[in-house]
Formats: sequence, structure tokens, C-alpha cells
Amino acid sequence: MKFQNKYFVSILLTITLLAGWTTPAYADPVISSVDPNLVFNDIATTITVTGSGFESGAVVSLKNYGTLTTSYDGPNQLRAVVRPGVAAGSYTVVVTNPDSTAFEYPNGLTVADSSPLPTPTSMPFDRPQMVIGSYEINVERVRSGDDFKLNIDFGNAGTVAAYNVQAVFTSTDLIPTKTGGAIFLGTIRAGDHNDATQPFIALDTIYGKSVVTTDVTLTYYDSAGTEYIDKFTLSIPVGGSTVPYPTATPTGVNNAQLVITSYASTVEPLQPGEQFQLGLTVQNMGNTSAKRVTMIVGGGSSGDSSGTPQPGGVSGSGGEFTNFAPVNSSNIQSLGDIPAGGQLQVFQSLIVNVSTNPGAYPMKISFSYVNNKGEVVNDDQVITLLVYSLPNVDVSFYRPPDPFFAGEPGALPIQIVSLGKRTTVLGNMKIETTGGTVDPATTLVGSLDPGGYFTFDSTLFPDAPGPMDLTVTIEYTDDFNQPRTLTRKLQVTVEEAFVDPSLDPSLDPSLGGGGGEFAPVMEEETFLQKIWRAILGLLGLDSSMSQNSSPSEAPIFEGEQVPMPAGGGKGG
Repeated sequence: MKFQNKYFVSILLTITLLAGWTTPAYADPVISSVDPNLVFNDIATTITVTGSGFESGAVVSLKNYGTLTTSYDGPNQLRAVVRPGVAAGSYTVVVTNPDSTAFEYPNGLTVADSSPLPTPTSMPFDRPQMVIGSYEINVERVRSGDDFKLNIDFGNAGTVAAYNVQAVFTSTDLIPTKTGGAIFLGTIRAGDHNDATQPFIALDTIYGKSVVTTDVTLTYYDSAGTEYIDKFTLSIPVGGSTVPYPTATPTGVNNAQLVITSYASTVEPLQPGEQFQLGLTVQNMGNTSAKRVTMIVGGGSSGDSSGTPQPGGVSGSGGEFTNFAPVNSSNIQSLGDIPAGGQLQVFQSLIVNVSTNPGAYPMKISFSYVNNKGEVVNDDQVITLLVYSLPNVDVSFYRPPDPFFAGEPGALPIQIVSLGKRTTVLGNMKIETTGGTVDPATTLVGSLDPGGYFTFDSTLFPDAPGPMDLTVTIEYTDDFNQPRTLTRKLQVTVEEAFVDPSLDPSLDPSLGGGGGEFAPVMEEETFLQKIWRAILGLLGLDSSMSQNSSPSEAPIFEGEQVPMPAGGGKGG
């Protein structure tokens, strides 16, 4: 009997332990954060409660108010709806599991009246808040075809810094230039401002309107990586009558978004027939990586609108290549993966068609990539390239110029020949030199037909002998009404000045001059010199004064006897 009692006790203990193992044990919930922790009592707001130990069926409530409609997202997250009408104040957030275990989060949620709003300094949380303080254009009113600039003052009215601030411009009547429609503003601290300028070209669609709009989408982050997106609509005055105009609908931003932040060409300015390289800076403004990125110059896609890849891969043959065409490679490039915030330099070789007229030409560039969900995404960008047709002229002499002498005027027979394929209109031409003066130095050229010429006769007054450079500057206005100049160099040689001997008798031997030598200086003869010349005359020798030496050079005899010829009488 004693053995049976022990056996019974053992079985009872085993059953008790098994019952303890199979009975669910609920851990006390722990709340780590409530987001957002400030709501307004005029609208319904969903808050997210993060923590641990949440069980299916757990509910969120506000102490001294009541239970909120709760959704269970997992053991670490609950969502609850704060309905309108909750009295303003600070509330303790309570999470209660099905077994009635609860945990409180004191002052976890603040409910504020919708008006007046509390100032940023009084809010219990910090966040950046980008605003546009002011904006203006550099012209009074924009007209069709105008190239103008939009100056914007971006400010951070929040309480913390805004990181990686980017502004994207979209408009149906204005084409952004230079930046591709995106400006990267970087980091803007709380209370600071950053001025930015976006150039535009107005399309013909603004005709008859008084105001057009452009949408500005600001994307930025706080220090925790939370993304914020703000959209603004800016009004720009244009010429014409008032016509109702619908604003453009801003497009959504993907998790990974590729933007052309800047671009430039290796040849400036572009002209018909010019080969150049187009350099692009591509940056991923999203918060996830863009994988297997393909760039398509001229526009194209990979897959249909639903993201389903199509047979044949990437399509880039439907792009616009009337004015610009790829050379040395196709219009499709594989760029690999671009991480969030990363950027890449890309180059594409292009040529301007010889039949392209001067003007501003939009170029579509598409980026096809796979996002973090495995979907094929196509981001389209538009940049603008300006094509000029600048004058092609030759400046030379229409005949060989006459010899130039220092200090003497000489004729300058200058000629301008148009080598271009269309009529050229030139302004003033100016001739300058540092070694003399030109008179007249300025003239108006005017219109030159293809192969036509313009001549200009001027006079050069050189100062010194030697080579002399002439600088010819021609003013004109380009196809976008901007002043420009052409500069060409000419060179002439200046000789030594020529002197006529008739102007200086001392240089003419026939007139008693010494042919450039000084006349001998005649000194007065001494008495002995005169006797010596008399003796020479008696002997039949030359007794004249020497032309090569002065009389002082004649021999002087002191105390010597002059030899007399032998014999006497007359010479035979």
C-alpha cells in the first residue's frame, strides 16, 4: 500500500509538470516608442507602437480616455487609430495582452488642438521642415522662346537639419536646362537658407496665357534616415491674355530614383556637324539600391508598364535621333548597380546632324533598373542641348600690302570672306596694334552671303622696324541674342626708314660731301712747312696740301740742312 501511494504521488507530479509546460505563458509587453508621438484632434491619425512581447489580440489604449482600434502587425509592432475629438493633452499609452497583462508608456502621446498650432520650439519632437521663403525670375515677364532663370530661396523651418535635400522641377510649359530639372542642395541646418537657380526655356504653349506654373518637389531626410517629401507650385508671369490653365500633376517618387544632377559637353558651343561627348552625373536620390541600371539615350524602356520584362531585353530603337545621333557606340549603356545616395559619371559620344538648325533641343534619357522588390522601373529624364551656327569667316589681305617703313604711313588692304553655308550678319570690326596706330580703326561690316566678302582700306603708322601683329576683332550677336566676338591675327613687317641723300648735302660726294665721312680739319701751316712745299715745287714734285692728313702731319725739320740737287742751273 505504501508503494502504491508513492507511485500515485509520482504520477500526480508528472501530470502537474506537463500541465505547466502546455499552458501558454504570456510575457509582459514592453513599449519602446510611439510614432508619431504628436497628433491633432481634428483628424483621425494612425500611430505605430513599437516594442516587444505583443500577443495577437493585444489592444492599445490611452489612459484616462479609452481603448483605440488596434491592428496586430507582429510581436514587435501594433497600429492604433486615434479618432477625432480626443481632448488635448498628454496621454499614457497602454498595451494590454489577451491575458490582461499590461505595460504603460508614460507621456507617450500628445494630442493637440488643430488651431492654433504650437510653434516648432514647443513641440515635443524634432524634425526638419523645408519651405520656400521667396522666389523670383530675372525678367519682368516670360515670353515664348525666352531663356530665363528662376531664383528660389529654400529654408529649413524645422528644429533639426535636413539631409540630402533635392529639388525636382516639372512643368508642361517650361523646359529646365543645365541641371536636367533637378538641383541637389545638400544639408541645410535648422533655420538656415540655401539659394538655388534653375534655368528654363519657355515653350510656345505659353502663348495667350498670363501665368504658367512649375511644380517643385523637395525630398530630404532627417538624421535617422526618415524620408520627407514636400510639393510646391510656383506661378510665373508670362505675356498674353488670361486663360484657365490646369496645374500639372506631380509624379510619384520610387524607392530608388535616378536623377541627372548635372551634364555638360566636351565641345562648347555645339554646331552642326560637331562630334562631342556628353557627360552626365547620375545620382540615386532614393533610399534603396537601383540594380542592373541601363541608360538609354534618346528614350526607351525595359519591360511593360506593369514591370514585366519583355522578350528581347532593353528597347532603345524608338528614340529621337533627328538632331543628335550616337557615334562609336550605341545609345544603350549598362551602368551596373547604384546604391542609395551614390552617383556615377557617364559619357556618351554623339554628333550634331549637319542639317540641324540653331535652337534648343530637348533630349530624352531613360534609366531602366530593378528595384528592391524585383520590379522593373523606368525613370525618364529630359535635358536640353543648345545648337549654334556661329560665323565662319577668314580675315586676310585682298592683295599683298606695300612695304612698311618706320615712321611712314602704309596702306592696310584688309578683306573679310564668309566661309559658312548661310548668311552671316556681323557688327563692328576693330583693328588694334601695340607698335603703332591705325586710322581709321573701326568700321561696320554688315550682312555677308555665303562666299561673300567685305573689304576695308585703312592706314598703318608704325613706330619702329620689325614684325608687327595686328589684332582684328569683329562683334556679332549669336542665335540666342547673346553678344560674341571673333578675333583674328594679321602680321606685317616694318623696314628701317629710307633717307634721301638729296635732303643732306654732306652725304653727297658730288656736292663736296664726304659720302658719309667727316671733312678733314685743315690746320694752319707753319713757316717751315711752307718752305718745304716751295722746295718740292722747285724740284717738280707735288707741293699741294695732303687731303688725307692735316698740314700738321708734314715733316718738320729742326736744325737740319735741306739737301740741294747736284749741278746748277736749270733742270734739263
